[in-house]
Amino acid sequence: MTDAGVVLAGGRSSRMGRAKADLEWHGSTFLYRTCAVVGRALDGPVVVVAAPGQKLPDLPAGVTVAEDPVEGLGPMQGVAAGLAAVADRAEVAFVCSTDMPFLHPAFVRRVLRGMADTGADMVLPVARGFRQPLAAAYRTSLAGLITKLIGEGDLRPGMLFKHCTVAQLDDAQLLADSSVARCDPELESVVNVNTPEEYEKARERPAPEITVERFGALAGKDGHRPRTGRAATLGEAAELAGLVLDRHIVAAVNGDQVTREPLLPLATGDVVAFLSADAGG
Repeated sequence: MTDAGVVLAGGRSSRMGRAKADLEWHGSTFLYRTCAVVGRALDGPVVVVAAPGQKLPDLPAGVTVAEDPVEGLGPMQGVAAGLAAVADRAEVAFVCSTDMPFLHPAFVRRVLRGMADTGADMVLPVARGFRQPLAAAYRTSLAGLITKLIGEGDLRPGMLFKHCTVAQLDDAQLLADSSVARCDPELESVVNVNTPEEYEKARERPAPEITVERFGALAGKDGHRPRTGRAATLGEAAELAGLVLDRHIVAAVNGDQVTREPLLPLATGDVVAFLSADAGG
């Protein structure tokens, strides 16, 4: 079975004054970016867990929604709902909150690989000095156990640790992965945004550094020549390459993801190759 992604949309944040999922991020929202980044890192379904009655912003194509059946029971209730929603299609899921604007696909892949490497029920990053249960991998079969523990009144994210096998990944183990070390050396994948000040500071950060290339008819008289610059989305990458992303152009991200979705989020180290759709590149 394939891996899945579970993104917790959450409800209204008291400190932010609104739902974090709705916060603008380079033309889309936190929720759109998080779902798309998780989707880039795996080959299975991505599901968003919404609070009861929560209206969600636009989502990437193919992302589905599961509603948390009970309000006010904390994030682990959402984790249980998300795991249950994908259990028939995936044995393992990467689970994260929506307010992680620097989440990198390489981090997601490293955490998921820990499940195969260890055979554990949960792979828990201990990054930047803190346990990260909302940037972790879970076996989807844990949904029932989590629901049982919540019913017994234990709502803490750490409640699982004494009931299942947990493999922890510290900073050194995460950074032993060459892709993580190159693209996310400060492990900013786990940085979340909790206040308006943190949000503004995050928005002031420069876009990821990427490389764009033009092939075939798009290369022009100068031929193929890679160019490095900053772009947060595929649309911005097209501008960096001097192109307008329309139906005549497709892009291959890191050689394997072919798309023309302008809001597709990019991450540090991405290589985006633009090709003519009309001529097959």
